Amino acid sequence: MPRPTQIHMPLDLPARHSRDSFVAAPCNARALAMLDLPEWPAGKLVLSGPEGSGKTHLLQIWADEAGAELMQGDMLARADVSALARSGAVAIDDAARVADSADAQTELFHLHNLLAEQGGRLLLAARMPVRDWGVRLPDLASRLQASTHVSLAPPDDTLLAAVLTKLFADRQVRIPDNLIPFLLPRMERSLAGAQAIVGLLDAEALARKKPISRNLAADVMQSSFDLD
Repeated sequence: MPRPTQIHMPLDLPARHSRDSFVAAPCNARALAMLDLPEWPAGKLVLSGPEGSGKTHLLQIWADEAGAELMQGDMLARADVSALARSGAVAIDDAARVADSADAQTELFHLHNLLAEQGGRLLLAARMPVRDWGVRLPDLASRLQASTHVSLAPPDDTLLAAVLTKLFADRQVRIPDNLIPFLLPRMERSLAGAQAIVGLLDAEALARKKPISRNLAADVMQSSFDLD
């Protein structure tokens, strides 16, 4: 039986990207274990996986705990890489965007070399593995492709159910047993989508002065769909 059309919920609440809010599962266990190692081979690590697989969350966990500088790949062309390298640890999200700019590729090449010289660490994340980024600077491409690479799988129903349960519990919200099975086939298939729907349902329940129920969820999701 085909799944109903998934509804993309508005995400208007800040994401919680702490270690406490991260739900470990087989699809992300190796990546989390690698982040916890005191050293990586050659001091660099690349995470890849589809949108919603938890890459950004993992980068922010590591950046917070390692005291690393965290930035987006499309910011590298304008970055002071010498200052970044002095931090000793740098995390770059959406790193494949460096392929959009020759300047960004040059700056990442210099950043890579500066961190390597001083024994620093470089963590990169993108939806695709390095070979598919389209990096045109040969020396940079060879260095990135030599990095340890960990691939994350999309969140499955088990992980999404655990995330939803935790998010509701964090808000001290009691939910009926039939709510999560109702949400799973209808929500955006990502960790950000889980946070969005929990925030939206909690806010709507407070506004209506009613507990969260399957019927309330159906009303909210239908209204959101009609507004798209």
